[in-house]
Amino acid sequence: MMLGLARPKYFIPVHGEYRMLGQSMILEIISQENIETQEQLLVRLQERGITSTQATISRDIKQMHLIKEPVGHGVYKYAVSGNRTRLNFAEKLRTIFRESITSIDSAQNIVVIKTMPGLASAACAALDDMGVAYMVGSLAGDDTAFLVMRDTESAASFCEEIKEML
Repeated sequence: MMLGLARPKYFIPVHGEYRMLGQSMILEIISQENIETQEQLLVRLQERGITSTQATISRDIKQMHLIKEPVGHGVYKYAVSGNRTRLNFAEKLRTIFRESITSIDSAQNIVVIKTMPGLASAACAALDDMGVAYMVGSLAGDDTAFLVMRDTESAASFCEEIKEML
């Protein structure tokens, strides 16, 4: 029984649910107002019933790829990065690679990717969607993928890029 105390309009007791609601509130706030600082954002969230900390807001800003853009007269505001979709896709791709690729190597212009069983075609599909300019094509089995690159140098540099992602 509540003793006449009203909960804030957006009270969410579960942390994961807060994160989604908090992040959607942040996007709503920055689309409606020129927010210059994390402190201003914290106040606006509190006005909407979201209890947070500066550290959480900082993590949310980084996770959502928000940027500061000029609005004039030396003033900057938080905004959604135009690269947000690309950055989120790149992060998802890194996660897929980290969890599925067990090794990668090249032989001349061919890259051989070893994956967990059943995941080679998913790795190839992700790579095909990336539109790698120097990749001619890919072929996937159950746990092995072959990528044909235009030349030996492209294959070697691609292997190094993927190894850095892992």
